[in-house]
Amino acid sequence: MPRFLVGDELGNIKSVGYSPASQEESKTTLKILHDGTVTGRTKGIQKLALHAGEKTLLSAAHANGAVSIFSPNEDDQLELLQEWKETRIKSDQSFIGLAASGSSVFSCTTNGALLMSTLKDDNSGVSHNLAALPSRLCDWRLSHDQQTFTYGGDEVEVSLWDTERAFSRPSEISAKGAPVSGSKKRKQSDTLFPGEVWRAKNVPNDFLGLRQPVHNTCLTHLSPSTSTSQQHLLAGTRLGDMRRYDTRAGRRPVAVFKGVGKVGGVKTVEKGFSEHEAFISDNGSNVYAVDLRNGSISYGYKGLSGTAISLAASPTYLASASIDRYIRIHSVVQLPDKVGQHLDKKGTVLERIFMTTIPTAVVWDQEQDVAPVNEDEQEGEDVWEGMKHAEEGDEKA
Repeated sequence: MPRFLVGDELGNIKSVGYSPASQEESKTTLKILHDGTVTGRTKGIQKLALHAGEKTLLSAAHANGAVSIFSPNEDDQLELLQEWKETRIKSDQSFIGLAASGSSVFSCTTNGALLMSTLKDDNSGVSHNLAALPSRLCDWRLSHDQQTFTYGGDEVEVSLWDTERAFSRPSEISAKGAPVSGSKKRKQSDTLFPGEVWRAKNVPNDFLGLRQPVHNTCLTHLSPSTSTSQQHLLAGTRLGDMRRYDTRAGRRPVAVFKGVGKVGGVKTVEKGFSEHEAFISDNGSNVYAVDLRNGSISYGYKGLSGTAISLAASPTYLASASIDRYIRIHSVVQLPDKVGQHLDKKGTVLERIFMTTIPTAVVWDQEQDVAPVNEDEQEGEDVWEGMKHAEEGDEKA
């Protein structure tokens, strides 16, 4: 049964399970894993991150600047292991990035306060490593192998960093032989920071010759890569465009998909499990599946009445958290083999769960779920299986 973990505005953490084979009217189960109502909105959940390895750890970033690490116990409740505060965050700022890798948790805020916190083996304490990034950030993501991270923001171009070098002192970076970013004649805006590997360049001026504003609202890594300098990135903008980057091909986007975010620009983006699939939401009430081969909208989900502020994809389903206080479970349809080929069916909203409070973050629990079996296909397979057994019986007779 696929399960998603949800954080809300009051600091609660809940699980939403979806059982497609259930005979009940509702195929979903809602369970409270951590009750945060004592502290209320001052400690609301802003980001969630899960590490599912030998030991499952769930990290949460809170509105008051705190970051927590939980571990599930035998009763399927979350046990608090450690909690600390990001002291560099101010009241009008928030967490825009959170990632977990092994016993380490990475957090990033809108003002560029990057923190790597590592839990000790016996869970008795946490060691911290600080780094500083540009301010006015909107999104921050860690790569699949944790070797690099990327960010973007309001007048902040998409940027790729080496994780190890980002937390090293400038003297250590020089000792490791970091490349020098050009001559004195290069513009100041083109000069890379210590630890920065690559930085995007703005798209050309519009048809009136005016500079186009830079406002990257969200981004994600598209595919795993073993090379620090070779990354495929996808960024959404306030203008509603999706920009695809290949760091080997230069600094400008290799493709710009215009007007994907219909209302108020692109809100969030998540890479799907299919090779060319991505899911995006805008600041209206739209959630789309996008074909990354040509940037076309493969299908959209109907019946949404609020902005989806967080998306979580699993191999067979998509979960969305919306400001209308609903968690929705969506079906996912395999993209066609050829670009532009017609889809026989489209994704739909399978279930919706009212949360009483606004859900703010949702993540997949990374437990492998089984793809649903089509009843018509199963019936056809049973018929063929019966005919096969009948033929074998005739041969024996």
